[in-house]
Amino acid sequence: MHAPLYGVLLQIAYLGTHFRGWASQKEGRTVHSEIAGAIRAVDARAGAPRGASRTDAGVHAEGQIATFDATLDIPPRGWVLALNEHLPDDVCVRRAWRVPLGLSPRTIVTGKRYVYRVLLDRVRDPLWKDRAWRVGWPVDLEKLAREGTQLVGTHDFGAFRSSHDARIETVRTITRVSVAHGKEGGPGGRIVAILVEGNAFLYNMVRISVGTLMDVARGKLEEGTVTRALGSRDRKTLGTTAPAHGLTLERIEFHLPEEASAPWPP
Repeated sequence: MHAPLYGVLLQIAYLGTHFRGWASQKEGRTVHSEIAGAIRAVDARAGAPRGASRTDAGVHAEGQIATFDATLDIPPRGWVLALNEHLPDDVCVRRAWRVPLGLSPRTIVTGKRYVYRVLLDRVRDPLWKDRAWRVGWPVDLEKLAREGTQLVGTHDFGAFRSSHDARIETVRTITRVSVAHGKEGGPGGRIVAILVEGNAFLYNMVRISVGTLMDVARGKLEEGTVTRALGSRDRKTLGTTAPAHGLTLERIEFHLPEEASAPWPP
């Protein structure tokens, strides 16, 4: 029986379209199960991966992180190349570090950055069907940006979560909400990118926030809806939950332990 020698930290990207989310489930394909299978294929005695963020079905990631404990002496470069040999095309290990044994990624996370993409188009576009929420109605981008600023700060976001989230502590800090338009999507700037950064998020918090901002931007809800919901903590005062496929976990900010190796690729 080989005892674990050290921990490995992975940075992972995936297209969430054909996944039931990150976390393992009894039925359905998950990112966790794909990563776990690849690890076992390389190191049969390695521990199971421990993720930092439980993305929903259909949500994408560019910078998810996870750790596991290894029993084979393989450098970070070897882990990246070997694991990717055993992973399908819609998930990839982008970077690896050697870290202390037993490290939980949740203990080193300092913040997360999400980006939600909206396609402004009356006609569907197959190139964006899995990566952006297509809307065919007029959107007031200035109103969208103004309403978004109300999310910034430390607030009780009890209204901004799914009924499946039973956590008692609902205070979170949002450090940035910004709206970019015209940088993606070709002529006319059809893509609106809504970036949300914070220290932590509740279940469906970003999608509920974006859906509400879009409802304000289209005139379905009044400006000030976000502020009123922060005070009332009532989900019914907010707007729709934006579809999962427009959301990407763009980056997880974290502090590496002093014992961590240099990453590969650098």
